[in-house]
Amino acid sequence: MTWPRLVIITGLSGAGKTQALRCLEDLGFFCVDNLPPTLIPTFTELCARAAVPIKKVALVVDVRGGELFEKVFEVLSRFDREAVPYEIVFLEASDEVLVRRFKETRRPHPLGGDLLSAIREERKRLEELRGRAHKIIDTSNLSVSQLKEQLANLFGDVETLRRFRITLMSFGYKYGIPLDADLLMDVRFLPNPHYVPRLKNLTGEDPEVKEYVFASPVTGEFIARFTSLVEFLIPLYIKEGKAMLTIAVGCTGGKHRSVVIVNRLAEILRSKDYQVTVRHRDVNRDSA
Repeated sequence: MTWPRLVIITGLSGAGKTQALRCLEDLGFFCVDNLPPTLIPTFTELCARAAVPIKKVALVVDVRGGELFEKVFEVLSRFDREAVPYEIVFLEASDEVLVRRFKETRRPHPLGGDLLSAIREERKRLEELRGRAHKIIDTSNLSVSQLKEQLANLFGDVETLRRFRITLMSFGYKYGIPLDADLLMDVRFLPNPHYVPRLKNLTGEDPEVKEYVFASPVTGEFIARFTSLVEFLIPLYIKEGKAMLTIAVGCTGGKHRSVVIVNRLAEILRSKDYQVTVRHRDVNRDSA
């Protein structure tokens, strides 16, 4: 039986465990928050024996588990005896930063009572687990994106780019700009098939329209330059913690030029193993 890669996230309340779990989920981990430690061995085995084995698992374990939390050490000892691999990531921050974060969110500390006393008590309870951590991250001066970057460096792999989801959308400016676009490109500078009678009622999905648009030398140069820009940006978006990117390409009616460009860009990105979804928003509308 092949065990999944098991990452146990723990640490101080307010130190960023929720953000860390979300980041690992974006990296392809199956994530569970606040799982009672006594269930970890059973859960790990279920993941390993699934019909389609789950290869990467991330769990948050912390003092919210109350008395059950203390069982985590028995679980870790069992894993050590049975050679079950695991990694512990411990998140912490200074008392001052944790107090500020709790006051900003107005959430009570899991241990209750006076906030500063609760933070210090939690730090004491987690001392042994901190000593067993494989990686300790102090989030006192980290932004969410910087935390994501550290975790991506630790747990990302060659599959990260493939999981990064890209949506390519063609649209017509006459029907409005898509509100959910991250990047917007206007291709109304390209030759317009609308003014060619034999092409007017066709769409960018038709070979004749594609041939017409690419007959212009400007189109080929534009595709090369725009693709280069997109490929330059994708790793930077991933580094920033984005899991998806929407690129909208517009022409006048969203029927000809934008459709051709989106389809060509999709071909190029798919050939490089990116996960691409294509959407032609306005291709079936009457357009000019």
